[in-house]
Amino acid sequence: MDKLSLSDFDYHLPESLIAQQPADPRDHSRLLVYDRATGRIIDTWFYQLHHYLPEHTVLVINNSRVVKARLLFGKKEVFVTRTVDPFTVEAMVRPGKSFKKGQALQLVPEPPSAPKSAESIFDNTRPENIGKKDANSLLIFAEVLNVNEEGIRTLRFNHPVDSPIFQHYRHTPFPPYIRPDEKLADRYQTVYAQNDGSIAAPTAGLHFTDRVFYNLDRKSIRKVELTLHIGPGTFAPVKTERIEEHNMHSEWYQITPDTVNKLRTAQHITAVGTTSARVLESAIRHSGNRSTGSPPPPLHSDTDMHPIPAYRDFKTGNGETHIFIKPGYHFQAVDALITNFHLPKSTLLMMISAFVGLEEMHRIYSHAIREQYRFYSFGDAMLLL
Repeated sequence: MDKLSLSDFDYHLPESLIAQQPADPRDHSRLLVYDRATGRIIDTWFYQLHHYLPEHTVLVINNSRVVKARLLFGKKEVFVTRTVDPFTVEAMVRPGKSFKKGQALQLVPEPPSAPKSAESIFDNTRPENIGKKDANSLLIFAEVLNVNEEGIRTLRFNHPVDSPIFQHYRHTPFPPYIRPDEKLADRYQTVYAQNDGSIAAPTAGLHFTDRVFYNLDRKSIRKVELTLHIGPGTFAPVKTERIEEHNMHSEWYQITPDTVNKLRTAQHITAVGTTSARVLESAIRHSGNRSTGSPPPPLHSDTDMHPIPAYRDFKTGNGETHIFIKPGYHFQAVDALITNFHLPKSTLLMMISAFVGLEEMHRIYSHAIREQYRFYSFGDAMLLL
């Protein structure tokens, strides 16, 4: 395959097609179904998903929950991307010029009687003082410990990061192309979200409802869960024109023994979202032909209508994935993919191009724009078979 450049993944999207509100109800978003074998495109609705998924597939969902990582203090913003210890975080900040290394910033108004000693402000970060109240108990300060090459700050607060004192300042981390509205906070979570840790929603899962799962259950389609906490890399643009030079971000994931046991004998696997796909392709044990490795004892099907499943082995446990899935990648774990429509020039769009082919990706997106599908986080969905 010829070297691909960033411009190969560009397309023009009318601003009017960027969804600012989710479908109501959730499962009334539109669904574009694409068959890789035939190239056929079908326009339908997400609540009809059960009609298009293969009966023998296993649905893999990401149960990560979005945390209110945006802390807004008037004109200052601290977007927490990682908690280092109870008092220390890594964060994107605005305005950057206010957060210089070595400075201690006051983030909330100061009571008249509060002392101004920087040493006393951070006294309660010491283990022997945690939980004690003093004149600084209503103040929030942040000391800038470090600034890395990408502008990410390491900050030490004078209160534990999970302290109730921050509650008033916490906001949902909606992406920059969506107008912030805390009334939509619950809609920026999947109905099955459990494990806190993401700073963006696994958006392919936003379309699922109890009704959708009920119809899938009636068709005997099983679902399994895994966790991938979406990190700041989801917002990071690709800055290199040659995509192979892009430094892919890492994200923490976990896949349990129960999930692995169900996946090992799955005849067909459908990943809900690029996050689930990242975990599956990172956790599969072997490369090349799926039949390589040492399979368990042969399984026997009950009837000729249900062939013996292919064996695929996955690693259990947790870890960091740096996988960069782009055209030329051979998918080993994922047979079908449910996903939203992604931003131009993004690594997510590159993954879709790897799954269906670059030309077909452009054909699918041109069709979606022509048919007025809604794009991005609150937008419509695709099922790629």
